[in-house]
Amino acid sequence: MFQRTHLRLTLLNSLVFFVLISVLGTALYSYMHARLYQEVDAALMRVAERIVYGKLWGNDVPFLRDPRVFIVIWNEKGEMMDMNRDTTIFTQAHIVPPKQMNELYDVNIENFYFRTIAIEVDTELGKITVQILRNINSEREILNQLLLIIVTGCVIGGLCAIAAGYFLAGRALVPIQQAWQKQQQFVSDASHELRTPLAVIQAKTDLLFRSPSATIKEKISDISVIAKECRRLSRLVANLLMLARSDSNQIEVKKEPFRLDELLKEMVGHYAEIASYQQKKITLDVKTPVQFTGDKERIHQLLIILLDNAMKYTEDGGHIHLSCRPTASSIILEVQDNGIGIAKEEIPKIFDRFYQSDKARTKSDGAGLGLSIAKWIIEKHNGKVKVHSELGKGTRFEIIFPKR
Repeated sequence: MFQRTHLRLTLLNSLVFFVLISVLGTALYSYMHARLYQEVDAALMRVAERIVYGKLWGNDVPFLRDPRVFIVIWNEKGEMMDMNRDTTIFTQAHIVPPKQMNELYDVNIENFYFRTIAIEVDTELGKITVQILRNINSEREILNQLLLIIVTGCVIGGLCAIAAGYFLAGRALVPIQQAWQKQQQFVSDASHELRTPLAVIQAKTDLLFRSPSATIKEKISDISVIAKECRRLSRLVANLLMLARSDSNQIEVKKEPFRLDELLKEMVGHYAEIASYQQKKITLDVKTPVQFTGDKERIHQLLIILLDNAMKYTEDGGHIHLSCRPTASSIILEVQDNGIGIAKEEIPKIFDRFYQSDKARTKSDGAGLGLSIAKWIIEKHNGKVKVHSELGKGTRFEIIFPKR
């Protein structure tokens, strides 16, 4: 699929480039043709005016300073008349009287090219036709050389366009291929994560159907597992839906001013009892009121994701610390724990969807979507996140939000 698209993009880019070169070459050739012929036509018209207002015989013939200009006179019978000028080239050639009057056009006589105009003049000898010719071999040679240069340039430019188009098309397809691979991986991982709870629910349900006369008390463990997997499946579907909607920009972030320090105190209050039950300690360091403008619901979701991760990956007796401090241009929020930590080579990957390190999988039944959602929330608030971690010593998430 990508190879075919690559070739199509190459052809399209090459065609556009070739058309541009052709248009420019045509414009240049037309311009030079017009300029050269403009001078030739002007010279012919000047001679024609002198002939019309002068005399045609003897010493009164106008002096022609341009050796490239010739005059041929035809009588009413279509016979050539002498003009006291060397017209050997015309008398020896098969030249015929002009058929167009008062019009400029080109003629070819014995491999010589001429620009010509014919006018009728009344004389004592009767009506005659005066044909003025101007040799344009040099102009045509210039135009032919220019045409050769343009054609050669178009051919070379076309080859370069194909090579450049192939290269640029390949570069343009790189992010598309990466996105396609991520999408394929996303679908594969999502299918795997969805299949696991569904398989458990189906297996436990089949066990219940085998004992239709059993009481709820007897099958409470199976029912509990089904309920647990249903909740897990519901969370997974909700997260997948949110990520899909965020990719298509269908989720609006409603930013309103609120007290971030009060939200942090509320969150710590909710988690304090859970931490105490798990023999863990959670503390908060907020020394001054912090006014923040953002989507309170999304910031709440962000804090839940970070605190849940900290709780999951911190051993019993561990410590989780939250802090928030404003600076002149930003608000810095930190969530730190002394849990299992993250290897340095894995830190750049933790925000990828469905990514979980081996150590994390042993501690959590999650799907690896939380930090992806957290990063999206941070980016929607124009923030940045830094992760500092060391195996066996803990992890610190540092989030920097701009004040404005």
